[in-house]
Amino acid sequence: MRRLVRETRLDPANFVLPLFVCPGEGIRRPISSMPPQAQMSIDVTVEECREIQALGIGGVILFGLPESKDEVASGAYDDQGIVQQAVRAIKREVPELLVITDVCNCEYTSHGHCGLIVNGDVANDPTLEWLAKAAVSHARAGADIVAPSDMMDGRVAAIRTALDAGGFTNTPILSYAAKFASGYYGPFREAADSAPQFGDRRSYQMDPANAREAMREIALDLEEGADMIIVKPGMPYLDIIREARERFDVPISAYQVSGEYSMIMAAAQNGWIDRDRVMMESLTSIKRAGADFILTYFAKPAAKLLG
Repeated sequence: MRRLVRETRLDPANFVLPLFVCPGEGIRRPISSMPPQAQMSIDVTVEECREIQALGIGGVILFGLPESKDEVASGAYDDQGIVQQAVRAIKREVPELLVITDVCNCEYTSHGHCGLIVNGDVANDPTLEWLAKAAVSHARAGADIVAPSDMMDGRVAAIRTALDAGGFTNTPILSYAAKFASGYYGPFREAADSAPQFGDRRSYQMDPANAREAMREIALDLEEGADMIIVKPGMPYLDIIREARERFDVPISAYQVSGEYSMIMAAAQNGWIDRDRVMMESLTSIKRAGADFILTYFAKPAAKLLG
C-alpha cells in the first residue's frame, strides 16, 4: 500500500555518476576520503561505463586529472586532453551512454583556481575564453552535454556563442548556476587534485547565506542560454532546489557532493547508521525538493537497490 501511494520515486535513470579520469593504463587509484570511489585511467573508465549503462544509470560526468598543469589551464582546452580522450573512448565503446563534461579550470591550473590570476585575484573576463574553448573541445570530442562549474560571470553566454559558432548548436549547457562556497567540497579536492594553492574561491562562488542571489544567478544563466541548471551542494540547499523548481520551468539537478557522500559512508563504516537506508533517504529528499536528476557518488549502489 505504501508503494502504491508513494509521492516521490527514484529511478536509476535520474542519477549521474561523477568519474575522475587520470593518465595511464590499468589504473584504479582509491580516493581515501570517498571509498570506494577511485581515480581511473581511460581503459578502466570505459569498463566502469559499461557497468553504469547496464545498471540503467542516466549518465556520467567526467572530471580530468591532467599529466601536467600550468598557469593558463592549457590541458582544459587541449583536444588531446585527458577528458577529451576519455569522451572519445567512451563514445566509441559505450555509445549510448550519456556523457557530460565538467567545464572548469581548477584541475588544470598550477595554482588550483578556476581562472587567470591577475594581481592575486581571478580575472573574470579573460577566463571566459578558456571556458569557451574547453566547451567546444569537449563537444568536438563527442560530449553530449557541457557543464560549466567555474561561476565566472558571463560564461554561459560565452560558451553558447562559441558552441554555436563551432557548429554545436544542439549541444546543451548544464550550468552550475547556484554553486555555493561550501565546506562540503573537501573530499573532492583529493579526488580531483584541485585544492587552491592560496586563498579560497569565495570571490566567485556564492555565499551559503544567500537564497535570493541564487535565484538571480539562475535567471541570468538561463537568459544567457543555459538549458539546465545545477544546485550544488544538494541536501544543505534543499530550500534552493525547491524555490528554483517553483520559479523556473527547466530541468533542475542537484549535486550530492563529496562531503555529503563521505559523511554518510564514514558513519556507516563506524556502524552508526544504516548506509543503504540513509543513502536512499538522502536521495529521496533531493528528488522530493524538486530535482529532476541528481549527480551522486551513490549512483551505482542506489541503482542496484532499485533494480
